[in-house]
Amino acid sequence: MTRFGLPERLPQWVWDAGVMLVAIAHLAFVIDLSNQPVATLACVGVLALVLRRRWPFAVFLATLPAAFLVFEKVASMIALYTIARQSRRMWPPLTATALLAACFVLQGTQVYHLFFGSWRVTPFAAAWDALQVHLYPYESFLRLVLYYVVMAAVPTILGYSQRARRGMADRLAEIEEAREHEQLLLTQQALAAERAQLAREMHDVVSHQVSLIAVQAGALQVLSRDDEGRRIASTIRRLSVTTLEELRHMVQVLRVSGIRATELTPQPTLEELGALVAGSGIEAELHLERIADLDPAGQRAVYRTVQEALTNARKHAPGAAVAVAVVDTSDGAEVSVVNAPSARPVLELPGSRHGLLGLRQRAELLGGRFEAGPTPEGGWVVRVWVPRVAATR
Repeated sequence: MTRFGLPERLPQWVWDAGVMLVAIAHLAFVIDLSNQPVATLACVGVLALVLRRRWPFAVFLATLPAAFLVFEKVASMIALYTIARQSRRMWPPLTATALLAACFVLQGTQVYHLFFGSWRVTPFAAAWDALQVHLYPYESFLRLVLYYVVMAAVPTILGYSQRARRGMADRLAEIEEAREHEQLLLTQQALAAERAQLAREMHDVVSHQVSLIAVQAGALQVLSRDDEGRRIASTIRRLSVTTLEELRHMVQVLRVSGIRATELTPQPTLEELGALVAGSGIEAELHLERIADLDPAGQRAVYRTVQEALTNARKHAPGAAVAVAVVDTSDGAEVSVVNAPSARPVLELPGSRHGLLGLRQRAELLGGRFEAGPTPEGGWVVRVWVPRVAATR
């Protein structure tokens, strides 16, 4: 994700590079290379910041001499921030804050001259007298001490704040994940209830009607006096029985959906296209090429395309010849079903108009293509291409 054209979270090396640049820039303002060994200690303290994430307290100690002697405070404050942000115990950041505050006060108020500067005289009483004169009035001295103590405490406060922010962000992420999981469970429960209701309706209504069709077709097959009537009745009964078997399995899948993975088996394959075309009840010609390595999802899409196209031709173009072709392409399979114009009057049959939409969605989910439309001769063509291996969507 980006914000104002920039990444919302920069890589860690960018932050580390920025920290080093700031520390080096500040050192360049305060360092005097002729003041040895103080200048060397200051450079070592700044360069040690590279290792502050691995050894934060040791790096902080390495920055203290420069903070005390030449007031190189940026490196020490960065190291202290790292301690407060990473430490899980209280004493390391508190100890480091006290040490840095002492260095700031001794350097900022010039009290260090008692030990290292021009006030370092003997006896000690003379140095104390000089200090009292230098620090007068005392109110200004106390305000200066408070200022440097607060300055030393700021990195610790910021480090703890960042650590608390990170903890809250992790906690919010856990809460959001738990909420999404709960929402998923509620959605699955609702879907399971809807599937159970749909399974009941399919079993009580559709199964009853199809069973009745099968029984009536069986009776017609027995009572019919001509061979054509018996053949038609046998076909109706066979299709009704097959539909009942598929319907019962679908009802079972709907009832156990969400409990365990259940596949609609057996799944149609390319080897069954011949039987599908032969049993379609219309004049259809099949051209089927051998297609190697076409996964089951692709074979199922090809089979359902031919099945739906034959059904539409039977409904909307009765008596028309149909040509079915399944050819192997370089990267998948292409199926085309072309029917001629209707040779007999079209019977008005109910339709949901969802068949072609379902074929398009099936092809797109596999990463394929779908097209359907009228032919120049007045017929209809359906073409679907599916990849050899189904795309992951």
